Amino acid sequence: MRKLMRASGLLKRFIFFIGLLTIAGSAYADNGYKLWLGYHAIADKKLAAQYVQQLRYVKITTGSATLNAAREELLTGFEGMLALKPQIVEKTDYPALLVGVPSSLNLPKNTISQSEIQQAGDEGYLIKSVSVNNKKCIVITGQTEIGVLHGVFGFLKLLQTQQAISALNILEYPRIMYRVLDHWDNLNRTVERGYAGSSIWNWHKLPGYIDQRYIDYARASASVGINGSVVNNVNANALMLTPDYLEKVKALANTFRPYGIKVYLSVKFSSPIEIGGLKTADPLDPQVKKWWNDKADEIYRSIPDFGGFLVKANSEGQPGPQAYKRSHGDGANMLADALSPHNGIVMWRAFVYDNNVPDDRAKQAYNEFKPLDGQFKKNVIIQVKNGAIDFQPREPFHPLFEAMPNTPLMIEFQLTQEYLGFSTNLVYEAPLFKECLESDTYAMGKGSTVANIITGKLNPKLITGMAGVANIGSDVNWCGHPFAQSNWYAFGRLAWNPAQSSATIAADWLKMNFSNQPAFVAPMTRIMLQSRENTVNYMTPLGLHHIMGVNTHYGPGPWVDNAGRPDWNATYYHKADSAGIGFDRSSTGSNAVGQYQPQVRDLFENLATCPEAYLLWFHHVKWSYKMRSGKTLWDEMVHHYYMGADSVKQMQLTWNKMARYVDKEQFQSVKQLMAVQYDEATSWRNSCVLYFQTFSKRPIPEGYEKPAHPLSYYINRKYLQAPGIGGNQ
Repeated sequence: MRKLMRASGLLKRFIFFIGLLTIAGSAYADNGYKLWLGYHAIADKKLAAQYVQQLRYVKITTGSATLNAAREELLTGFEGMLALKPQIVEKTDYPALLVGVPSSLNLPKNTISQSEIQQAGDEGYLIKSVSVNNKKCIVITGQTEIGVLHGVFGFLKLLQTQQAISALNILEYPRIMYRVLDHWDNLNRTVERGYAGSSIWNWHKLPGYIDQRYIDYARASASVGINGSVVNNVNANALMLTPDYLEKVKALANTFRPYGIKVYLSVKFSSPIEIGGLKTADPLDPQVKKWWNDKADEIYRSIPDFGGFLVKANSEGQPGPQAYKRSHGDGANMLADALSPHNGIVMWRAFVYDNNVPDDRAKQAYNEFKPLDGQFKKNVIIQVKNGAIDFQPREPFHPLFEAMPNTPLMIEFQLTQEYLGFSTNLVYEAPLFKECLESDTYAMGKGSTVANIITGKLNPKLITGMAGVANIGSDVNWCGHPFAQSNWYAFGRLAWNPAQSSATIAADWLKMNFSNQPAFVAPMTRIMLQSRENTVNYMTPLGLHHIMGVNTHYGPGPWVDNAGRPDWNATYYHKADSAGIGFDRSSTGSNAVGQYQPQVRDLFENLATCPEAYLLWFHHVKWSYKMRSGKTLWDEMVHHYYMGADSVKQMQLTWNKMARYVDKEQFQSVKQLMAVQYDEATSWRNSCVLYFQTFSKRPIPEGYEKPAHPLSYYINRKYLQAPGIGGNQ
């Protein structure tokens, strides 16, 4: 009896201990570090039991670093979601999950067709329900081990989003070749336009110390199909190409390789002078060519699968070939020749403009690059921002996308929220990306969307790419704002397949991060889909652009007129006066509309047909102009500013109902950030309405709350220690 009592007491203490662990675990359950790979326990017990029944046995090939990573990911996911440790089997004597390249699975003939495997390509995968030895099995396979790894992530997503797995036939493959994150990280660990702490790359500790964060970065990126990483700032430091730093880069490349991610470097065009001892960086100089050829050989001896170079040249003070009266083509092709023997590529940025050029800044990249169409080597891809100015909350698509049919074009999006409220504003950017991707350029007639151009559908001979300026830093949740992670996730998903919808991606991300409950997913998907439009409304409605604070780009600054050069001033862009507001880019103004195909040009040129979302981008419009709502332009603008700020309040009300579905730490973090966002939204609203009122001389319409302070208060506000450091990209 005493033994039983002691046993009973031990059991009670054990249960109590487990309870404490559970309480402690729930208190610190989710700080956002695991991103969308948290593999939370499936709350639907019936569904979880069905999954367990189907996944008790696993046959998976191991041996290589990639297949070992796939196995580890699969087991981690099963343990987290199902508390399942499957039996690893060698033969298919059981209903099993079969994972590996086809040759390793010994499947009966015709179980998987050769055409399916070939269509998957080098990075795609097939997930299929099959019968093997009269046993129902699920196959995850691909032409390559990287394809198998992508398939494992794809299968785990099915479980995370609680999909049926009894009759699967999923063939997935990327539509874009190069799917690259660009890190604007400096060697001193500052991050230009970074709002999530310092750089994750600790160059001091590399190459000897590999932070677990590097591995988890590769896991997360690979899980959404990203296959490249530019690890340093486009405003490059030549030291990056020195032997000491190349050894550090090699350590990162070795870490990323099992996950199918290649390392790229931003290079400074003047490197032959700065670290090579030459007196020139002229791309046609034989010594310069030899220097770059030798440097490429040196890199590839150390990193055989090195991806290539990213170059910012002759832009915002960066050196380039034009200093030697050479073209962008001369510079890019010289580097392409150095990389070509190693199958490397050059990503040459088209973000160029010069305040000494007496023309609309929005036109300058087109004017410089269109004449060079067809003159670049086949391993050069021109990296073009989604819009012609600079990652604004809303821009029309860049006219270069329809202007270079014989040149590979790589669209560049910005995940870090330089102009969208840093990491204090909830802004889901997929609708922004899709808005550009679905824009019809009419380059080869109707249906010539930006997406069809960058995926190579209009010219299949060209290499293809999509770049995203990373929003990643040392913050424990990686991106500063818990919801900012969704932009990293959405970028990967859309780079893999631009046809995916913003709503589907948002819903998947919410389920993988928080909860599958419809009462959570449905309202929060609506919040995410509306969030970018909210921000446009309280920052830059109706086509306004580039009216943020100077240098840091934080907060409103429509009054900025002393930034050091005209095309950095807000007044250059909004051109508000007593008559009206907006930049006249019509045929009677700068004629930027003339850079578009006639169908697009005519749409933007005509006030009656120009989408009101772009109205002030293309036209200087009278304050009294009657909008489609029946309001005057002034009243419509005020309405948008107030609607934008009010929408943040609605976001808060919705989020406050979600506490039961979200980890406490995450819930409180988002709640506090939404309060900050509301303050910032009202500051933008009040600043802009009061400032533009000095030109319109019109009252704020009845029914709208009057600003709490005079305009002078907002002009004189100082935002101390705003992150992201100065300088443009």
